[in-house]
Amino acid sequence: MQWTKVLGLGLGAAALLGLGIILGHFAIPKKANSPAPSVSAPQDLDLEILETIMGQLDAHRIRENLRELSREPHLASSPRDEDLVQLLLQRWKDPESGLDSAEAFTYEVLLSFPSQEQPNVVDIAMTLPPPPTVGPTGDIIHSCHRTEENVTGEQGGPDVVQPYAAYAPSGTPQGLLVYANRGTEEDFKELQTQGIKLEGTIALTRYGGVGRGAKAVNAAKHGVAGVLVYTDPADINDGLSLPNETFPNSWYLPPSGVERGSYYKYFGDPLTPYLPAIPSSFRLDPANVSGFPPIPTQPIGFQDARDLLCNLNGTLAPDTWQGALGCHYRLGPGFRPDGDFSADSQVNVSIYNRLELRNSSNVLGIIRGAVEPDRYVLYGNHRDSWVHGAVDPSSGTAVLLELSRVLGTLLKKGTWRPRRSIVFASWGAEEFGLIGSTEFTEEFFNKLQERTVAYINVDIAVFANATLRVQGTPPVQSVVFSATKEIRSPGPGDLSIYDNWIRYFNRSSPVYGLVPSLGSLGAGSDYAPFIHFLGISSMDIAYTYDRSKTSARIYPTYHTAFDTFDYVDKFLDPGFSSHQAVARTAGSIILRLSDSFFLPLKVSDYSETLRSFLQAAQQDLGALLEQHSISLGQPRVSKGSGPLKVRMLNDQLMLLERTFLNPRAFPEERYYSHVLWATRTGSVATFPGLSNACSRARDTASGSEAWAEVQRQLSIVVTALEGAAATLRPVGDL
Repeated sequence: MQWTKVLGLGLGAAALLGLGIILGHFAIPKKANSPAPSVSAPQDLDLEILETIMGQLDAHRIRENLRELSREPHLASSPRDEDLVQLLLQRWKDPESGLDSAEAFTYEVLLSFPSQEQPNVVDIAMTLPPPPTVGPTGDIIHSCHRTEENVTGEQGGPDVVQPYAAYAPSGTPQGLLVYANRGTEEDFKELQTQGIKLEGTIALTRYGGVGRGAKAVNAAKHGVAGVLVYTDPADINDGLSLPNETFPNSWYLPPSGVERGSYYKYFGDPLTPYLPAIPSSFRLDPANVSGFPPIPTQPIGFQDARDLLCNLNGTLAPDTWQGALGCHYRLGPGFRPDGDFSADSQVNVSIYNRLELRNSSNVLGIIRGAVEPDRYVLYGNHRDSWVHGAVDPSSGTAVLLELSRVLGTLLKKGTWRPRRSIVFASWGAEEFGLIGSTEFTEEFFNKLQERTVAYINVDIAVFANATLRVQGTPPVQSVVFSATKEIRSPGPGDLSIYDNWIRYFNRSSPVYGLVPSLGSLGAGSDYAPFIHFLGISSMDIAYTYDRSKTSARIYPTYHTAFDTFDYVDKFLDPGFSSHQAVARTAGSIILRLSDSFFLPLKVSDYSETLRSFLQAAQQDLGALLEQHSISLGQPRVSKGSGPLKVRMLNDQLMLLERTFLNPRAFPEERYYSHVLWATRTGSVATFPGLSNACSRARDTASGSEAWAEVQRQLSIVVTALEGAAATLRPVGDL
């Protein structure tokens, strides 16, 4: 039999087996597929309560929450961060609007900070360096800005942390400057192809393309001594860069704006991988921690990048490497003789970051369920920010506080109590690598895996005010659609959030026709440990901008000192109607998940994902695998279904996502174990392990070992699909 047929029968049978059982199985209990079970059912979703909650979520209160939350910088573990811990505890213990209980859980974690005594600096030195020493080795002829311009009076306070690359090592490398575009592996190979000697140079890179830390890792592989990272106006400002075109005159990033961020590869506390950062846990020696940038790295503003890049010598950079700094970008190395700096000038990067053990807290507020208190609907958002953090993350926390106030008030009045427990979470130290949420999942791993219905994340509630944007796993699609169809969209007209959403992000579904498109979940926020580590159905909710009107990769003042309350109030969401829309969407989803008799998780919606992965494997990998005689046996098929009790059915709905976990599938990737949503580095949009293994096998000359990994990944996929099908069979069947 031809390989393509074998692959089609093998993967196809596995995928369609799961789909057939899913679809057939859930055709029996009809109520499971109904958008809103009857309110006459015992402890079912009460539509009057839902309507009451929708009406009580107040945009003005959200605005005042945001004003208070973003009033001062609140870097993780700072005094202001601890003040906000107390604010949350106070709100959630309020006798009139509080929850059943609230508690702070503290972890001792490894964070990274710039030195206050020796600020990080980027200088241009005129003379060539002698043997290595400390600091710049020559006369300083130019220095980059150490802080952002104080344009509104909020950028110059003592609690504003200077721009830095968290976890980048200290050091003082000096060398000729080269421009390396986005710092991808391909970008550095292109420089080598151009005949540029990279060893000992300083590489100037721009944000985007790959993660922050990967830029330094890729650079170090080629002998680069230090890395600078800047935000190009072409990537975030639609090309605009003049002071009168940027904040505070518009939403665009000012020339001095610098994106801070963590450059750590993994998530969670660096010293306690897979263990909670509590006193009893084993800790690694900081000297042996992997995942930190290997060479000194520093972010700078685009006004400083312009000074460096527009004076570079060398070959003209490719068209795709050009940006919006008002000059032709060249590759270097070194400066041109007719520019602002002498031709023999070098760039010195002096970094004095230090690692510190600090206490960071999660705050948990709980509403106990009346019927199933041991089933949890989790709703979370991180609390810490790089500076004032009005958008990231305080827009999300402002919504969280308003939603918990409304639910808490109904609870205290005795008007309502959910069927299942609701857990509100404020995570600590997210900006350093999802630390708070990861430590939580590590400490309560078994309990969460056994009992959690779903995780709802609202990090940045509002990027802008055009439309809803949701990322999530397929089973949550139906509950999101049901919620958004019932809520009016902000702005003119009488559209629902659903109808407005479909105008901006949509796809053609073979099952449903034209529907809004949900993005997939990577590792950009606190949902990551829940989906990748625990296998919990998850989603991330936000309002965002019209992508046809801006090419910005994210809101322009992201991770800068310009992310302030006035920025949100004036440019992102005047009137806070989009914040209110997010609160209503999240609130409706929480009520549907916590109160519905049957969980509104439609697992059959996994069918489209599995079919698309299968088709990609057949079309793009079938012939390649056939050449290497890789075959796949038929999955075992079992049949049968029968009536189920509500608890059994809901447990099967809840636990389906866990069946796609394989902790040994990706041994090189910490915490990633979901065989459908792990990081995909291969070019084929199929099962990530299969795609990655095929990509490596094609690129290696080693032969049999690489192709054996392809075979292993195929087996992992089939086993996961068979496990998913088995989970959905009637309880008691094998």
